[in-house]
Amino acid sequence: MPNVSTAHAVSVETVKMLEYKSIALRKLIFKMVYSAGAGHIGGSLSCVDILNVLYNYTMDITPQNFLKVDRDHFIHSKGHSVEALYAVLADKGFFPVERLDSIEKYGSDFIGHPTRSVFGIEQNTGALGHGLSVAVGIALATKKDGRPNRVFTVLGDGELTEGSIWEASASAAHYHLDNLVAIVDRNTLQISGRTENVMAMEPLEEKFLAFGYAVRHTEGHNLAEMAALFEELPFEQGKPSLVLAHTIKGKGASFMEDQVQWHHRAPTEAEYRAALAELDRAEKALGETYGRE
Repeated sequence: MPNVSTAHAVSVETVKMLEYKSIALRKLIFKMVYSAGAGHIGGSLSCVDILNVLYNYTMDITPQNFLKVDRDHFIHSKGHSVEALYAVLADKGFFPVERLDSIEKYGSDFIGHPTRSVFGIEQNTGALGHGLSVAVGIALATKKDGRPNRVFTVLGDGELTEGSIWEASASAAHYHLDNLVAIVDRNTLQISGRTENVMAMEPLEEKFLAFGYAVRHTEGHNLAEMAALFEELPFEQGKPSLVLAHTIKGKGASFMEDQVQWHHRAPTEAEYRAALAELDRAEKALGETYGRE
């Protein structure tokens, strides 16, 4: 992958914290989807490491400053993968984790797509292709107000076929929105198959470059690499930043990884227990790794 920088080092303690959190967040995602009997588990598992780094290392967004204007902003454009966002927000203390027991139940605020009725969510999303437009609007307003805050959005690669993505991209470049950061969860799968078979979109880097972005690649499950890369924002002055995060759908449960059928499906009890056992083993191995250092 071109354009990956390792100019910034991230402390071992920070990486350790992020790695343990990613395992805990995956366990919570499994619990939510299994309890609800439905959910976009594959995409949530592919993007949760990105959200983990953003909320726990990169962005200035907390429960304490969320109602203030002088903070960073986040739009989860791939809103169907809301379980990852719920898990991260609960971990950050936006609401008690016990509230997630009501997910997908009658009368619950915790439904299958983000809504502003949940504290910590900035914008209703889920109709694909809209999140980037909202992020561009916030970034432009922030620029006009002369504020230094940044605006982040995570996009699914399947939603890149929406025309609004490219209209928003033209605007982002035209207004020199170097306070805008778009991150593509490039897991190469969408509900009906491989993205390249459903609607070919490569070469993505060249397309985003042509629309005026500064583009970088990262491994979307390498927490240290992502944290270091985000330290370099903006990648170029006067240009919006675009990160192609190469991920694996269903990451964390080997029987789910890179399998299209897990786009929207709840695990059986046996699959749920197998996934948790695998994550427990990963957590134990992590402890052994850090114990040897």
